[in-house]
Amino acid sequence: MKKLPILFLIFSLMAAAPAIAQKITGTVISGGDKEPLPGVTVLEKGTTNGITTDFDGNFEFNLKDASDQVLVFSFVGYQTQEVPVNGQTKIDVVLQESDIAVDEVVVTALGIKRDKKALSYSSQTISDEDIANTQGVNFASSLSGKTAGVELRESSAGAGGSTKITLRGTRNITSSNQPLFVIDGIPMANYQTSDASGFYGGRDSGDGLSNINQDDIESMTILRGANAAALYGSQGSNGVILITTKKGKNGTTKATFSSNTSITQAFDLPDLQYKYGQTSEGSESSWGEEGDYDDSFVKDFFQTGVTTKNGITLSGGNDKTTTYFSYSNAYSEGVVPTNTFKKNNLTFKQSSKFFDDKLTVTSDVMLTQQKVHNKILNGYYWNPLLGLYNFPRSLDFDDYKNNYKVWDSDRNMWTQNWAISGNSEGEMNPYWILYKDQNDEKTNRIIGNVSLDYQLAEGLNLSARGSYDYTRQIYELKANAGSSSVLVSDNGRYIYSNLESYQAYGDLMLTYDHSLSDDLDLHAVIGTSYQNKTIGDGVAIDSDTYGLTLANVFTIQNISSIKAFSSGNVMDSRLIKESAFANISLGYNNMLYLDLSGRNDWSSSLAYTGNLSYFYPSVGLSAILSQMIQLPEAISFAKVRGSYARVSNEIPAFKTNPVNGVDVDNLISRNSVTPFTDLKPEMQDSYEFGLEMRFLNNRVGLDASVYQIDTKDQYLELDAPSGSYYDTYYVNAGHIRSKGLEITLSTTPVKGKKFSWDSNVNFTTNTNKIMKLSDDLDGYYTMGGGGEGYDMYVVEGGKMGDIYVYQYARDDDGNIILDDDTYVPTKNTTKRKVGNASPKWMMGWTNSFSYKKFNMSFQVDGKFGGNFVSMTNAYLDANGVSQATADAREAGGVKVKGVLSDGSAYEGTVDAQTYYTSTAGRAGIMEQYVYGSTNVRLRQVSLGYNFDLQKYTNLINNINLSLVGSNLFFFYNEAPTDPDITISTGNGSQGVENFGAPTSRSLGFNLQVNF
Repeated sequence: MKKLPILFLIFSLMAAAPAIAQKITGTVISGGDKEPLPGVTVLEKGTTNGITTDFDGNFEFNLKDASDQVLVFSFVGYQTQEVPVNGQTKIDVVLQESDIAVDEVVVTALGIKRDKKALSYSSQTISDEDIANTQGVNFASSLSGKTAGVELRESSAGAGGSTKITLRGTRNITSSNQPLFVIDGIPMANYQTSDASGFYGGRDSGDGLSNINQDDIESMTILRGANAAALYGSQGSNGVILITTKKGKNGTTKATFSSNTSITQAFDLPDLQYKYGQTSEGSESSWGEEGDYDDSFVKDFFQTGVTTKNGITLSGGNDKTTTYFSYSNAYSEGVVPTNTFKKNNLTFKQSSKFFDDKLTVTSDVMLTQQKVHNKILNGYYWNPLLGLYNFPRSLDFDDYKNNYKVWDSDRNMWTQNWAISGNSEGEMNPYWILYKDQNDEKTNRIIGNVSLDYQLAEGLNLSARGSYDYTRQIYELKANAGSSSVLVSDNGRYIYSNLESYQAYGDLMLTYDHSLSDDLDLHAVIGTSYQNKTIGDGVAIDSDTYGLTLANVFTIQNISSIKAFSSGNVMDSRLIKESAFANISLGYNNMLYLDLSGRNDWSSSLAYTGNLSYFYPSVGLSAILSQMIQLPEAISFAKVRGSYARVSNEIPAFKTNPVNGVDVDNLISRNSVTPFTDLKPEMQDSYEFGLEMRFLNNRVGLDASVYQIDTKDQYLELDAPSGSYYDTYYVNAGHIRSKGLEITLSTTPVKGKKFSWDSNVNFTTNTNKIMKLSDDLDGYYTMGGGGEGYDMYVVEGGKMGDIYVYQYARDDDGNIILDDDTYVPTKNTTKRKVGNASPKWMMGWTNSFSYKKFNMSFQVDGKFGGNFVSMTNAYLDANGVSQATADAREAGGVKVKGVLSDGSAYEGTVDAQTYYTSTAGRAGIMEQYVYGSTNVRLRQVSLGYNFDLQKYTNLINNINLSLVGSNLFFFYNEAPTDPDITISTGNGSQGVENFGAPTSRSLGFNLQVNF
């Protein structure tokens, strides 16, 4: 890589080589408002000689050959214009606006380009400029608030954590609700595995999307429903996010250097008390004496995080071959000490034409190397925040910070120094966890694609594509001897996994795109595809059961017993799927479009069922009203659309024929799950209707969609009746109906010579109902929670995401029942519904301003309604370290009002320690720790300036420098913490937070130099 700067300089100098011969000057203006157009590409046709207009629409450059030359003027949203030179030295050009609603071309399923006017479903595109302003190392966060129908929840795992993305709400009980990601038409494998190597602590296994270099992305198109993604089959049942990457362009060479540096600070810490000390020696709680204790050790624990990203892209080409190359690196230090993230990306893409340009061969390779050190483990185990927040207030934290280890002369080793003994959650000294119980995650990924496109005749093309996506992920947790005995044996504990995942994909398509007559256009696709995917194949070993032979020697060979290797080999999933598909789109007179498609899949995971093959169709109709009838002059464009799609879904591997295992004694372990040989594929029926309108010469745009999604025959695992040969069995069950409304309003309130303003608003509402579950169920199905004070139950008549907790016990009149002796409120013996994890509606408001060479943007987004449970607050209250417990003590206790067992009324005050130790904690009365999730925040702000250097140097075209802030503050937050942070990306843990890393804000600089 040391040669890269030299190559970069040579390439840049070639791109900026001085022109010769005739000088041409001129100005480019808009045909609509007659204002100058900055950034218009002016290219000498047939050459690589080109520049862009300055802010005032002016250009000046030299022709390579003054005779018989043509200038090509092009700009996004305007019609390209070619102007013969004919000896002119000054050329002024007027560019006419394209009818965006009619002429815009978008990328759809399988990478097929279609006119946006012909689509019978909703789609929304995010440009590379929006993605470039993202501060974090995971660009998925750039989707938040920018598009309708998209909900994001970020992991609380710190630097290197993943993002959960859901389109049109949660509707799958046991299978994934995340969308399919597609890169340049080819499905991307989702390698998010079950936590085979985490075992404890809620390890975040990643989302895979963060592996991509965001500098390579040209645009992202959101296909929110199955109607838009039907050609992808079951993979696209939860919607699709299409990623179109950058490539070299004919007749021009470009070089870009980008750099970003940002700082991050934690700002959403729990509200803690520092007035009351330790209850007793060795105790975790702080119900002790009042004093003047250190109130800074918690905030001082968190550091200022730093993120740096640097990248270079080189692209160019001619009418035969185009090339694109990029390299980027990212480094991030989280707000929790020792948490770091490193990533390197390299991409190379080339496209060449052969045989009189009939054959186009494109190949590209993307390489990713990613390392995460000390990713924060959510929950109680190996989480430094558990010991930090609960540290007894009367003790000196610095004694345990500076001396987190002490020398054990008997064992001749360092052991942990901590003030707490006997904690059942494995609480430890935070610094012991950071330095002596470290975890590391390494990911290497390579994605290689090749495609061949051959033009058989005019409008008739045959294409073949293939890709191989390979990932190896290695995870290690090395826990030293002296750690909590709840988690670690005497000689330490070693957790190791080495898993590989890979997907081979190929498809063959014949496309026809031609006009059958003056009034009838035909677009047709017929094809077949093959997918072979394996996830999580390898070894995962934990020394927990048998321990280590030698203390703190973290190797597989040092695990005490060979029996530990009996169940070390794992495989999360394996699938082979063969498909055939077809699509026909008919357009009549540029105003009426009919879209028909069908796909048939054969899936290996349905083996032994007799249902290997399943077919699903889709149909859509769109009508351009503005072409059909005379509308008021203020309406520039109007379109109505409707579509229906059915998508089937196979189940995960090994369900129809579960395999036996090997137990710790190297004996065959009988499979305990009934083979699911009578299953039916999951079915999803989706209906969508929409309206698209443009007003005032496209200055105002409206896109609205309503939809209904019925998901049936989901698979559930149930407990078998007593006495059965198997312990559990599967059933097809669950009919969930989702409904929603999505509205996007785009406006250009001001469009002047020097100042312009674009404003976009997205609105989303989604609700669902569990229409039918299963007659085999005893009332409900559990999605998550377990031994805690909350659960997420799936109940017939309820909703996905319903939260159930222990509530105050009440009599028939609603009075709280108090304990006869302590007068403390009692709790129900069963958990009851208190809310739902999903918001009732969401909004995003994005504004972009430009004034001369300045540009500014800001984004506000909000979620309204919904609930979540704070296990953190429940735990802190029980230990007396929250500010609420201090307030109660100062007030003389907690006021209670209710009835005793004999029905007599009681109203009085209960001692604070008695109250909270009885009602708080992991399995306490969690009703009091359910909060509303409504919040509105300033998501992002950027302010930039473009330095146009074309007049001063032939080397650099322009430099853009911008100040960018992300997640700066809440305008309103109903909860005591960030409700959008999730403990994991699983279906059953979206409504709970548990000692996750605090929310952070970031501020930094973006630099982009264009050569």
